[in-house]
Amino acid sequence: MEKKIIQSIEGRIFIIGILLLIMLVVGICLCATLNPGLAKALALTCVLNGFIGRSAGVGICIMNGYGATLTILYNVYIEIMIVCFTYSMFVLTTKNIVQAHFIRKLMAQLEKKAVTQKDKIESYGWFGIFLFVMVPLPITGPVMGTIIGYMLKMRPFKNFTAAISGTLLAIILWFFCFDFLEQRFKLVQYIFAGIIILVLVFKYKSIKSFIKNA
Repeated sequence: MEKKIIQSIEGRIFIIGILLLIMLVVGICLCATLNPGLAKALALTCVLNGFIGRSAGVGICIMNGYGATLTILYNVYIEIMIVCFTYSMFVLTTKNIVQAHFIRKLMAQLEKKAVTQKDKIESYGWFGIFLFVMVPLPITGPVMGTIIGYMLKMRPFKNFTAAISGTLLAIILWFFCFDFLEQRFKLVQYIFAGIIILVLVFKYKSIKSFIKNA
């Protein structure tokens, strides 16, 4: 079974996700010895980006005074890492290579959401995935985008380039939007808090289900 997973494209994508996670953990641990404040902010950004979304991750970075380069690249890194895990697990469970009950149940939930959006994107191909990932709505994002891309039989390279390009542009827009508000109106903390509350309301059932099944 392990050999079959490693030999598949999805298995290799999963391994890339593991390597990215290891590098992230090592990097945060090194930061903790040199700059505990930075390490705490990076860890919190990772958690909020994963459970709430990229806007939360960008907001944390800006509130800690990090510039455009670190904020954008770090949040894109997190999104790529998450996509590597979710995309590979979705495909491997779809192909019945991975049969763990918890993973299959979680992937089934993602599939239900993806099916409702698939027909809207199908005729637009790569550009459809790009726009879907870029638009800041509760159901959008690179995870759902790549799953829809797989359902549309899009090749992994084409699928990932569309999703990564979309999330890169979205994160850039979030950064400059928050940065503009912070510099001119000093309201970014309240807007950021409002976004977190709204996202938590929209994703309450998903987060509750994830914690319940963990």
